[in-house]
Amino acid sequence: MNLSGVTSPRLKDVLRWKLGVLPSEVPAPLEDPSLDRSQSGPEQVPPDWDAIAAVPPDALAVTWIGHSTFLIQIAGLCFLTDPHFGAYCAPVPLGSMRRRVTAGIRTEELPPIDGVLLSHSHYDHLDRGSVEALSKPHRSGAHDTPIFFCPSGVGAILNAWRIRRSLDFNWGESVVLGDSAGSTFGRGTAPVRITCLPAQHGSARTPFDRDQTLWCGWLLECMGRKVVFLGDTGYAPFLAELGERFGPVDLALIPIGAYRPRLLMRGVHLDPREALNVHFELKSKRSVAMHWGTFLLADDPLHEAPQMLELAKKAAGVGGDTFVTLRVGETLLG
Repeated sequence: MNLSGVTSPRLKDVLRWKLGVLPSEVPAPLEDPSLDRSQSGPEQVPPDWDAIAAVPPDALAVTWIGHSTFLIQIAGLCFLTDPHFGAYCAPVPLGSMRRRVTAGIRTEELPPIDGVLLSHSHYDHLDRGSVEALSKPHRSGAHDTPIFFCPSGVGAILNAWRIRRSLDFNWGESVVLGDSAGSTFGRGTAPVRITCLPAQHGSARTPFDRDQTLWCGWLLECMGRKVVFLGDTGYAPFLAELGERFGPVDLALIPIGAYRPRLLMRGVHLDPREALNVHFELKSKRSVAMHWGTFLLADDPLHEAPQMLELAKKAAGVGGDTFVTLRVGETLLG
């Protein structure tokens, strides 16, 4: 259950939405007739392989692969968040659930991955084909396959897929890897602490397993740097509490899309203005938007969320490079 008591939309609510019988929605306060809704999705650029291969040991880099999938590089380690490289975010190839922009990096192009951070079991965040591909030995001959860090119960799903290197966490639990004499984690050069953070969302892979596994965000701490990956979440008081406890953070990956209709989505998905508030509450030095432009999951058009974010930033007097939207395949070095 969510800390606030908010529940995710029930099947009957989703059906009412799809049948068009929800009450009319009042336009968002930041609605602007000048917004260009003709664009179908985010821009895409070829990966900067030189930059990805040469991240300094004391630097932090993040590459947007699409939706909620990022390659995070820190202290010689490579992490993936919610890896999704597939063509659909559904158990069957429904046209409405097809991928709208190609993944910025293919699985076979990835550097060796040390850890995978999974936020919950929804199909746009937990893709079986992607997870299975990552569990195979890397083409470089790297010995270890990645460890999958999971919210409670998701490891059992992976075990059913014959993926054994997984760890389950409840909110607030953490692990420190590579912290003892002679001990290392992956190819890292320093210890890393991984903490499971609360989120306000839900989980399901069938109509019969609603909320039977946990949902979460993650905090990475390494060499004095902090990275927050929020997964999927609605706006809630605990987000400010995370900022008080862990902030300031160096980088926050914050969802901004799939927020309409608000009557249905408010409890489980941030809208762009709320996402900007979360950026402030986490005391984030720099934030990157995610969960937009890849899958058409709700009523907001594919390119609306970043435009609404820019309007919110303008209204708040926020600089252009403080909370950014990347192009698919783009790397940000910090």
